Amino acid sequence: MTAPKEPMPSPAELPARSVDAIEELAGSHPGQRRAHARGICARGVFTPSGEAARLTGAAHLQREPSDVVVRFSNSASDPSTRDLLSPAKGMAVQFQRPDSAGVKPVIVAVTASVFVARTPESFLEMMLAARDLARDGLSVKERLKSLLGSFPHAGEALTILSELKPPASFASVPYHSIHAFYLVDGEGRKQPVKYEWIPDAEVAYLPLLKTAAASKDYLEDELRERLEKLPAGFTLRIALGEPWDPVDDSSARWPADRPTLDIGHLSIAELTDEPAGLLMDPTATGQGIEITPDPILSFRREAYAVSYERRMKGI
Repeated sequence: MTAPKEPMPSPAELPARSVDAIEELAGSHPGQRRAHARGICARGVFTPSGEAARLTGAAHLQREPSDVVVRFSNSASDPSTRDLLSPAKGMAVQFQRPDSAGVKPVIVAVTASVFVARTPESFLEMMLAARDLARDGLSVKERLKSLLGSFPHAGEALTILSELKPPASFASVPYHSIHAFYLVDGEGRKQPVKYEWIPDAEVAYLPLLKTAAASKDYLEDELRERLEKLPAGFTLRIALGEPWDPVDDSSARWPADRPTLDIGHLSIAELTDEPAGLLMDPTATGQGIEITPDPILSFRREAYAVSYERRMKGI
């Protein structure tokens, strides 16, 4: 039997309570991220095409190349989760070209195109419901059915997650920013955009016949072998939103016919140790780019700060 519904915490308490709920669902793993716990880092170079220069003064999107740190990851909160059992994958890129305030811009993207919640409150409610369903011993299929019934707004995201296939490589699937951002030009005009990383490699998933033999860390192994031969690459594409497209709801898609621009290319050369204290905060946009009024986006900054503090303290 599920526990009684607990009262919603205050806005100030919500980030910490949400991180607690993730730990209650996935277990406590001291010194680890509370989401995307296991990952692998690489170094590369991003070369902008100049196509974004008319839309923003952001230094990393003009024409000069920037060194980058890339972190590929599983979405699971448990760092021992096998690659095959963590459906969504992440790709976070930190540009090593700080703006005048010292901010290193970050783009955080995942293999799902929408998020499971519209608001921080609904995210917490979903985490608590998922926790209770897990405690009830229900199968994954039964949990998904129950969550779909209780959180209809999450239907598209949960369906996408349930249909994700294991990628053949971290470098063989596209990644989506989920959130919209504003590119801001010198006159203060704002263009809403969504980011997508398009792989140079053909989009490929792990054949069913190979899943049984796949190692726990098969994606890390594959990326290491790939980079020993050739660099991996991605094109950074932006979808240009219309004024009426939702910029405050990360659970909603934009129409597929929005015009796009290819604004640069990322070449990944080699794996590297994770830099000490690395924080991939999606709201670290740098000058010339602003966050939209998406409550989940702002909430991620606060929740990441809670997770980061615990990680740095070894909690």
